[in-house]
Amino acid sequence: MDEKTMVSDALTGVNGELKMFGDMIPQTENKELKQCLKQLRNAAEMSQEQMYQLAREKSYYVPAAKATREEIEHVKNVLCQPSMQ
Repeated sequence: MDEKTMVSDALTGVNGELKMFGDMIPQTENKELKQCLKQLRNAAEMSQEQMYQLAREKSYYVPAAKATREEIEHVKNVLCQPSMQ
């Protein structure tokens, strides 16, 4: 397995953990457990950011082009329209 694949797999795993924590945190009523999950999520976010930076530096990950002002305005308009009920 090459380095690019390992970095990609690690990022996929951490992203899955972040989703899992995002699902679990609001569902627990235990304050101590909730705090522990938040700490684990924060550590996972830091790990994800470090791996993301490594992937960018080595050109393993190339982000999408930035949206144009027109594209941004279009999305804002679509999302901010009152729903028709």
